[in-house]
Amino acid sequence: MDALKTIAQSSMKAEDKIPAFEIGDTVRVGVNIREGDKERIQMFEGTVIARRGSGVAETFTVRRVSYGVGVERVFPVHSPNVAAVQVVRKGRVRRSKLYYLRDRVGKAAKVKEQIR
Repeated sequence: MDALKTIAQSSMKAEDKIPAFEIGDTVRVGVNIREGDKERIQMFEGTVIARRGSGVAETFTVRRVSYGVGVERVFPVHSPNVAAVQVVRKGRVRRSKLYYLRDRVGKAAKVKEQIR
């Protein structure tokens, strides 16, 4: 068990590499895309609706509406394919999971901005 823990610790990203983002925040995630022998970074911007897990298995779900269709992607926090996570705006929410946004359309699906 200790060997598994040491392997997991070595594959985790450093704390300073992961920005502090929470549920309701709008984030821009840079994902490494490999097409044949080429590699590029594709940005995926949306609202964080869930975070789950801990340690090396921690993931977060980002949702956006693209051409009228809701698109959700689950990203592992410590994945080498996640190049960068940039917080665009902070959201003010009172839930730990925002699955109710799936049923809402238009302005009702917006998250209020947190004023600091």
